Amino acid sequence: MTLKVGIVGMGNIGNIHAGVYKENPKTEIVAVCDIIREKADRAAEKYGAKAFYSVKEMLSSGILLDSCSMATAGKENGGDHFVPTMELLEGGIPVLGEKPISNDIECAKKMVALAKSKQIPYGINLNHRFTPAARRARQWIDDGRLGSINMINMRMWINNPNESSPWFHLRALHPHSFDVMRYFCGDVKRVAAFMKKGEGRTIWSNTQILLEFKNGVIGTLTGSYDAGGSYGLERCEVVGSKGRFVLEDACEHLHFYNRFSIETESYSYLGGMRSFNETFKDRIGVWIDQIESGARYDEIEASGEDGLKAQLIIEAAIKSWETGSIVDVEEV
Repeated sequence: MTLKVGIVGMGNIGNIHAGVYKENPKTEIVAVCDIIREKADRAAEKYGAKAFYSVKEMLSSGILLDSCSMATAGKENGGDHFVPTMELLEGGIPVLGEKPISNDIECAKKMVALAKSKQIPYGINLNHRFTPAARRARQWIDDGRLGSINMINMRMWINNPNESSPWFHLRALHPHSFDVMRYFCGDVKRVAAFMKKGEGRTIWSNTQILLEFKNGVIGTLTGSYDAGGSYGLERCEVVGSKGRFVLEDACEHLHFYNRFSIETESYSYLGGMRSFNETFKDRIGVWIDQIESGARYDEIEASGEDGLKAQLIIEAAIKSWETGSIVDVEEV
């Protein structure tokens, strides 16, 4: 069966999604949608799909959709997701949304609740966890190779001069960071955050965030929109009683260090994945496979609920900085 898919939001990310769907033999792009007519028309011609200029128009047309990507942007990159996502879910269409799920927690909660009440698959493009290197590292944890997990240290930074709200850096970039940390170590209990504005900045573009997980693991996130370049974009280190691993730049390098031996293991470009841009293919591929196989709404990897939980950590960090206190994530 070929899945008939639509894409809402035909900017850069929407076109990346479209490129993945175009190459996947299991999918056919039948609809593209953008409130900017020129973008929708251009994408329709490029991908051989029908153009729409609103989700309501697309749904009322009677076109059959098995799944739809939500690649709109808006304030803090998540401001425009809510209304069209709710319209698609109300229409019974499984949705793969871009991160962040929303820059408004109440909107995020409503989307997750609607998908759950209607039992519709709802996923978020938290693609860093879908790399072959991340999966191998997670398997090491599951197999007990690291022993009891004690700590996780995460670094994610890029050079991004753009500014909007004071919290643009936190809300737009770090859904990835916190999802990776949750993927390896579970749910977060408490957060304490510190922030700094970069030179010439009006936003909080640098952060150090301390985390206590529900299982007792402790961790830190170092994030910045004022770094990157030759320094590398991402580094995740998980430390256990028997050993630790270091995962670099989402997919490029993975190292294992035995606590009781000088021997180390190093892998580069597992599965042939060489860069972050290639992670879209793996993440969207998993979504396609799950929809094709009829996966239940509560079986979706990197689900809407996972996206919400990452965003709750971010809001707890903002509250911590504003109040100068340690914040319980469940109280956000």
